[in-house]
Amino acid sequence: MPGLLLRTLRGENADQRPIWLMRQAGRYLPEYRALRAEKGGFLALVYDSAAAAEVTLQPIRRFGFDGAILFSDILIVPYAMGQNLEFLAGEGPRMSPRLVDHALNGLQAVPERLFPIYETVRQVKAQLGSDRTMLGFAGSPWTIATYMVAGEGSRDQHDTRAYAYRDPSAFAAIIDAIVGVTVGYLCGQIEAGAEAIQLFDSWAGSLAPREFEKWVIAPNAAIVKAVKARHPHVPIIGFPKGAGEKLIAYARETGVDALGIDETIDPVWAARELPVGMPVQGNLDPLLLLAGGDELDAGTTRVLEAFADRPHVFNLGHGIGQTTPIAHVEQVLALVRAWRR
Repeated sequence: MPGLLLRTLRGENADQRPIWLMRQAGRYLPEYRALRAEKGGFLALVYDSAAAAEVTLQPIRRFGFDGAILFSDILIVPYAMGQNLEFLAGEGPRMSPRLVDHALNGLQAVPERLFPIYETVRQVKAQLGSDRTMLGFAGSPWTIATYMVAGEGSRDQHDTRAYAYRDPSAFAAIIDAIVGVTVGYLCGQIEAGAEAIQLFDSWAGSLAPREFEKWVIAPNAAIVKAVKARHPHVPIIGFPKGAGEKLIAYARETGVDALGIDETIDPVWAARELPVGMPVQGNLDPLLLLAGGDELDAGTTRVLEAFADRPHVFNLGHGIGQTTPIAHVEQVLALVRAWRR
């Protein structure tokens, strides 16, 4: 029988709620920090499949979460498309050459850069119990394009938004190229053992409604359609962070099976306005998890109760912070495990 997480993503509204946390494998865990120190840089860790599999499994062993999320990075896709990728201490990722001043067709694809990621999935799946779900992922095209165009992340994606307005046909070509690689990448993860996948659109909230339709909804719909054509039974979670009221259109038009919602969304509103029966995932504030205390108990319970009448995967509104106390994770886990609808 499939695990609770997979059943929930397929539409079952069980009495108990599955739980996993975005960035659950990472710097808040001492075992991760020890392995990272041993292996060196972040990218070296991602490309050591045995080590990446170990990192993926660490939070499962410690907490018994219902899902193991692949340890990798959303920028593996542009890296495979031929951009250079490096992670600078204290500064985040850098990509070169920047497409704001370099032609897309000047990149030389390196598809073999995807192969070690598939091996990580295979190794995790081989060690994961049948009651736990293997989650793969990719970044959504808009978010990936912001890094490819600007060469780095930014608060408002100014360079990429301006580029898309200035030369929409050139920007559409970048988006289409990302869609093509992402479809193959996700299918490769599924064929290696991923049982569900998530599309992360971390910068979706920076777009106006018309641009949201063009650069978020349409490309994600294309990915979902193509992946479903090859793997119709694999649930796809869409996570357009910052989408606000545009979540309704995203849920109806992309074809995703489940919707991740961030901490800025009122869960009562989401439960009322999103398509009936659609599984939702979220949406505890990561800063509340960091703070702990009675407010953490209250916030966790509010989320659980808001989504009592639909399939719900308990998660954060974004990734767990690196200074989050392990005791606070255990506090939430105990509440979620004990709760019944």
